[in-house]
Amino acid sequence: MRRFETKITDVADEARELVEGGVLILFAEGAPPELAEVSVLHRVTTPPTPTPPAVGARFAVADLSTEITAIGDYAWRKIEEIGHVVINFNGEGTAPRPGEISVKPVDLVALSAALAPGASITVDD
Repeated sequence: MRRFETKITDVADEARELVEGGVLILFAEGAPPELAEVSVLHRVTTPPTPTPPAVGARFAVADLSTEITAIGDYAWRKIEEIGHVVINFNGEGTAPRPGEISVKPVDLVALSAALAPGASITVDD
């Protein structure tokens, strides 16, 4: 089941630097400038489902896919309300903060290359 889909509209230079460290910040178009400069901006094409995905759901950027290992208590609601979430590619079983999602590690160079305007980001069960 598709839980969420969005299209990347812009990738800030500082967002790529954060990806090198294993952190991806998503923010919907119209983000305040100070947040946009560290974010991957996006436009939602399939709104988030009312219930969050379960641990084990697939998180994908273009053709690069990984598995969700933890979802913070507020992460899914933040996606729904303001299109914002922090994705940590740390594989941890507990999200570092309530508004964050942890996923299994991926090749961060490949992730950076996949982050391009027009690419889809999806969450599927």
